[in-house]
Amino acid sequence: MKWLDTVERKIRRFAIPHLMNYIVFGMALIFVADMMGLGFSSKLSLSMPRVAQGQVWRLLTFIFLPPSSSPLWVIFSLYFYWMIGSALENQWGAARFNLFYLVGVIGNILAAVITGYAVNTYLNLSLFFAFAATWPDYQILVFFILPVKMKWLALLNAALFLWQLIVGSWSTRAAIIFSLLNVMLFLGGDLFSRIRQDSHYWKTRYNFRKAMRK
Repeated sequence: MKWLDTVERKIRRFAIPHLMNYIVFGMALIFVADMMGLGFSSKLSLSMPRVAQGQVWRLLTFIFLPPSSSPLWVIFSLYFYWMIGSALENQWGAARFNLFYLVGVIGNILAAVITGYAVNTYLNLSLFFAFAATWPDYQILVFFILPVKMKWLALLNAALFLWQLIVGSWSTRAAIIFSLLNVMLFLGGDLFSRIRQDSHYWKTRYNFRKAMRK
């Protein structure tokens, strides 16, 4: 996409290499602080009423909120975020990955403007969708046992989001749509193209089998 290449060139000198290293390290620090009873998460979450009172740091610090309160799940999640984020940066370059993450942050802020509050859950999931779109056949071990390709996990999450868009409140819909804005802007064209190709493949296969049966 030409607009993406243009913006990437302009921000290249400002790009932060190994961005996910800093984000994951920040999440780990906040998790440890919360375990010690310091309650940092409540001071860093994205709450627009608090921002309106002057706590503007919340517009950025929410990205460092840990994904869980369970130590085992946090270790797994942080490793997973680091892995997919680092892989995307190696594939795209630091500037494009920074831009992708920045658009995701802006999307979450827009969602918070509408709903009053936002977390980084959908922002982290946007990395997952980007990884699945780039390496759809990459396998991970679910529960360290069951091998599953990323594209199937992405389709499952997409189906859940679609269901939430149908039955959820307007605030839920706004949170999903705006928080995944980066995925739609950066990968929407490729995803639709891949869906058309897969649809054509299965249609051709079905017609071939139908002709063979005849």
